[in-house]
Amino acid sequence: MVKHIVLFKLKESLSQEEKLDVMNRFKAAIEALPAKINVIRHIFVGLNINPDEQWDICLDSEFDTLEDVKFYATHPDHVAAAGILKDAKDGRACVDYEF
Repeated sequence: MVKHIVLFKLKESLSQEEKLDVMNRFKAAIEALPAKINVIRHIFVGLNINPDEQWDICLDSEFDTLEDVKFYATHPDHVAAAGILKDAKDGRACVDYEF
């Protein structure tokens, strides 16, 4: 199994209301993907509640193989969901590991 974790930082220029809107739309879109992309074994989006931390969103997901992660990453439904963050994102960090 492969754990795929992605952290996102949103632009500081966004108001808190804009950030919450983008984060909630992204969460809903990503968490709807298992019904459309059958290689997803688990997916969850957590929204940071601690203003002292630098990352705003954590995507936590599981797949059988790294090839499945790559399939998911390029799937049109995932690309559309990720597009929600396109203009709001300031940073991204990712790790994929076997467990």
